[in-house]
Amino acid sequence: MDNFFSTKHFYLIRIQFLGFRYHGWQKQSNIKTVQGMVDKTIAYVLQHKNFKTLGCSRTDAMVSANDFALELFCYEQMPDDFVALLNKNLPPDIRALSIEQIDESFNIIQGAKEKEYHYVFGFGEKAHPFGAPFLTFLQDKLDIDLMKSVAPKFIGEHNFKAFCVNSGEQSQVIRTVTACSIVGNNQYKGSFLPDDSFMLIVKGPGFGRHQVRMMMSFLFEVGRGNLDNEHLKKALSIGDANFSISPAPASGLILHKVDFAK
Repeated sequence: MDNFFSTKHFYLIRIQFLGFRYHGWQKQSNIKTVQGMVDKTIAYVLQHKNFKTLGCSRTDAMVSANDFALELFCYEQMPDDFVALLNKNLPPDIRALSIEQIDESFNIIQGAKEKEYHYVFGFGEKAHPFGAPFLTFLQDKLDIDLMKSVAPKFIGEHNFKAFCVNSGEQSQVIRTVTACSIVGNNQYKGSFLPDDSFMLIVKGPGFGRHQVRMMMSFLFEVGRGNLDNEHLKKALSIGDANFSISPAPASGLILHKVDFAK
């Protein structure tokens, strides 16, 4: 990575955020993003803008993170109470968890060893609207047992072109999924969430644009009885979809954890 300053300190900061009112992590002009809010808060705490932040990955609008990592490049040593100062000034839907000093060799993008995503969903009678930031709810009847049996078929190294939106010739479509399963949701609870809800858990070193949402969308169609394991097997082997799906809604997707190889 090119030097941002001639001399600087490097920090790895872990945060959590509810993405429902943000247009993703990446800073954009005149649009509310998580990075924009974090940078604004850091500038207020430090009383200057002579720093740079870089996230471990992009996130789509409305996607949340239980564990997101960003790198902070700056001139000065951060104070011991930096995390507390951030939390005092960040909005309620963003929380700083920790800060760790790292060296210049650390690469926050290429150094991610594994990312774990959760996609939370329910189905049946329409759910309470207060749950909308946390899960996707379908009023269709889904065959959840069939979905559970097909989900592990994503595991392995495959051509995921059919599951990556706008994947051009230069896009990396050969991806490895190390875990993929649908389980009961015992992670995200609330009085306004359905009694029975579920999670798609997906792990891997990296994912293409909208890949997890497209995988979830495919499994929804499996649950509806429109697609099956043969459609998946063919798509992963040749990289072309023999079906038409759109990404599942973003609000059910949560970046649960990022592990780095250090």
